[in-house]
Amino acid sequence: MKKIALILSCLVFLMACKKTTEEQESQKSNIIHQKLTIKEAKKILELPLSCLTQEFPNRLGQTLGSEIDLKTPKALRPIFYGCFDWHSSVHGYWSIVKIIKTFPELDEDGKIRGLLDSLITKENVATELSFFDDENNRNFERTYGWAWFFKLHSELLSWEDEDAQRWATILKPMTDLFINRYKEYLPKLNYPIRTGTHDNSAFSMSLTLDYARETKNIELEDLIITHTKRLFEKDVQCNLAFEPSGHDFLSPCLEEAYLMSKILESEDYKAWLTAFLPALFQTDFTMEVGLVSDRSDGHLVHLDGLNFSRATCLKGIARKLPELKGLNNIAEKHFQAAFKNITGDDYMGSHWLGSFALYSLEH
Repeated sequence: MKKIALILSCLVFLMACKKTTEEQESQKSNIIHQKLTIKEAKKILELPLSCLTQEFPNRLGQTLGSEIDLKTPKALRPIFYGCFDWHSSVHGYWSIVKIIKTFPELDEDGKIRGLLDSLITKENVATELSFFDDENNRNFERTYGWAWFFKLHSELLSWEDEDAQRWATILKPMTDLFINRYKEYLPKLNYPIRTGTHDNSAFSMSLTLDYARETKNIELEDLIITHTKRLFEKDVQCNLAFEPSGHDFLSPCLEEAYLMSKILESEDYKAWLTAFLPALFQTDFTMEVGLVSDRSDGHLVHLDGLNFSRATCLKGIARKLPELKGLNNIAEKHFQAAFKNITGDDYMGSHWLGSFALYSLEH
């Protein structure tokens, strides 16, 4: 009888966890529906769709071991070869999945599903894995691209759809690889990387923590929490006056503050944030939006992404500490400043900015 009772308790717990995850995903979808018109959703959807199979221009970012490695992007990475670089392709897939999951009417004819089905195959995953197993490229996309891959995989797992579940299963070997690489890497990272670009430790750890919680991966969650505290808990006086740098698309100070909001209790977080970013508690606190001088310049256009990054983080901080609700107004100002610039006019911005807008909207 005790065994039966234990089994029943476990089943109840698992069902409760599943329900909680489904409720969270439903809430995210509702937020997207509330904040994004179908016309705007279609515009964001068209951006990654237009580049998912666009092989050039392309930034490979690999290390060549010999002339054998001189292959086309599609030959090297038959799934994630479009949208200029590997990580942009990954979060482009995430954007597509997120939007057709939330607005299924945008794929009534099933063409988008057909495209994804033709690309996400076991054979293509095997080729992708072989690239990451190459001794010269084991650290490829560490950890920014890995974190976006977790975001994609989580979106598929949480979608009660036969195709999505099949794609999630096919992609799982890559997820397992990146989790293992993360476990190897984080303990060796003596100091966090505080740049405002891809290498930023806080941003990728934040996405990875979300993935661990959404998939109930306790070991991965504990890993991220342990090293977040080790790397960031003693930080004080982050200087927002030094932000942004010329081509930032992430805010080093705010990304760290947002990550810490996810692992500390409210009172502990308030004490930490007071020491780390005391300016946020000033009644006259403000931030000017990042200004882009040339949207055809792949680096300068990063500042539109920075505006989305700031919006996401400020909303997250205010959610943790309601007394800072005024940050939501600053967040909205940043979001709107960047959102109006999402167009297909220039490839340097169009291939990735839609994903950052969508990520900000769901938070």
